[in-house]
Amino acid sequence: MNPYILAILLFGLGLGTTITFASSHWLLAWMGLEMNTLAIIPLMAQHHHPRAVEATTKYFLTQATAAAMLLFASVTNAWLSGQWDIQQMTHPLPTTIITLALALKIGLAPVHAWLPEVLQGLDLTVGLILSTWQKLAPFALILQINPTNSTILIILGLTSTLIGGWGGLNQTQLRKILAYSSIAHLGWMILVLQFSPSLTLLTLLTYFVMTFSTFLVFKLNKATTINALATSWTKAPILTSLTPLILLSLGGLPPLTGFMPKWLILQELAKQDLALTATVAALSALLSLYFYLRLSYAMTLTMSPNNLSGTTPWRLSSSQSTLPLAISTAMAICLLPLAPAATALLTP
Repeated sequence: MNPYILAILLFGLGLGTTITFASSHWLLAWMGLEMNTLAIIPLMAQHHHPRAVEATTKYFLTQATAAAMLLFASVTNAWLSGQWDIQQMTHPLPTTIITLALALKIGLAPVHAWLPEVLQGLDLTVGLILSTWQKLAPFALILQINPTNSTILIILGLTSTLIGGWGGLNQTQLRKILAYSSIAHLGWMILVLQFSPSLTLLTLLTYFVMTFSTFLVFKLNKATTINALATSWTKAPILTSLTPLILLSLGGLPPLTGFMPKWLILQELAKQDLALTATVAALSALLSLYFYLRLSYAMTLTMSPNNLSGTTPWRLSSSQSTLPLAISTAMAICLLPLAPAATALLTP
C-alpha cells in the first residue's frame, strides 16, 4: 500500500477514535465511530484476497448495522427527553438499544458471531488493530452512558465469558482462538462495568498489552495455525520459551499480569453479593485456560516433524522490530506486583 494512503488511513483511525472520546453529543460520537469504520476498511481489504474481501464486507455490514442502531436510539432519546447529551441518558429504551448497538460494535456475545469470521480473514497486523484500537471508541461510550439496566450487562458479560470459552475449544486457527479470547475478556469487562468503571478500564489496558504481545509473537513466527507454532523452536527459541507465560497470563494465572484484573473483578462481584455470577465467570475462565494451555503445549512440549522446514537452522531474519515485542512481553508477564498500586488508584 502507498505509504501516503496508509498514513491518511491511520490518521483517520486515530481521528475517529479521538472525536468519539472528545464528544458529548451523540451525533459527534456517531460520526467518530463511522470515521473509524471507514478508515479500517481499506486496511482490511488491502491484500485483495477473497477471504479478506469477504471479512471486510462482513465487518462493514455489522458496523453499519450497529451505527444505524446507535443513531436510531440517540434520535429516540432526543425525541423522548429533548437531550442529545451522552451523559443525559434518562429513558431506559434508548439506553438499552445503545448498549446492544455498542455490544455489536465490539463483538460481545450473543452478537459476537461476526468477530471470529472477520478476524480469520485478516492478516495479523490488521487483526491486532481490530482487536485493540477498534474497541476503544465504543468502550468510551459504554463507560459514559453508564447503563442503568444492570441485568442486561450481567447477561451480556456472562454469555460472553461462556461463549468465549466454549467457542475457542475446538479451533485450530490462531486468529479464531484470539477472537474468542477477545470475546471472553470483553465479557469480564462488561460484568464489572456498573460497579467499578475504573476496574473495567484497568482490565481493558491489561487485555491490550497481552493481546499486543500475543499477536506480535505470532507475527514474528508467521504462524496462523496451531501446527505452525510447533516449528517456532527453530526460529526463536528464547521467545518460544516465554510465549507460554504470555498465553497463561491471557488465561489469568498467578503470578502473571493477567491474574490481576480477574482477581479484582471477582473480588468486586463478591462485594456486590453476586457470588453466583462470580462463580460462573471463574469457571468459564477455565474453558479459556484450556485452549491457552493447548497452544502452549503445541509450542513448547511437542517436537515438530523432522522434515526440512522443521530442521533448517537457517531462517530469513524477520524484518519486524523486536522492541515493541520485548516491552509488551515483559509487561504481559511481570506487572502483577503493581496490583496494590492499581487497587489504591481504583478506590475512590
